[in-house]
Amino acid sequence: MKTRSPFLNYIAEYMLVRQYSLRTVDTYLRWIASYIHFHNKRHPASMGDNEVERYLEHLVLKQNVAPRTQATALNSLSFLYKHIIKNELSLNLNFAHSKKQAKLPVVMTPEEVKLLMTH
Repeated sequence: MKTRSPFLNYIAEYMLVRQYSLRTVDTYLRWIASYIHFHNKRHPASMGDNEVERYLEHLVLKQNVAPRTQATALNSLSFLYKHIIKNELSLNLNFAHSKKQAKLPVVMTPEEVKLLMTH
């Protein structure tokens, strides 16, 4: 089992004291750790909007994450900057967003409709 850094332990304790679910704590810590590793282990206090934008674009353009996955990553980082770093992210983040895949409608052929209607 890999041990967490003191910084990530602090975040976990902060969240648990405030009764965040264990699943939320685990998810947020994984995204925050991924963000830190993406930026060569720089401390988040030395980064900001630009680094968050680059990371979120990387998730979409290189890792092809789903829209909800990208949103979860953003929520994790917003939490980090608002509650831990005490320096909220800008509301004007400019990054590539995941596109929701269009689902093709299920269409039946005329023959399939006839077959269905006869049964």
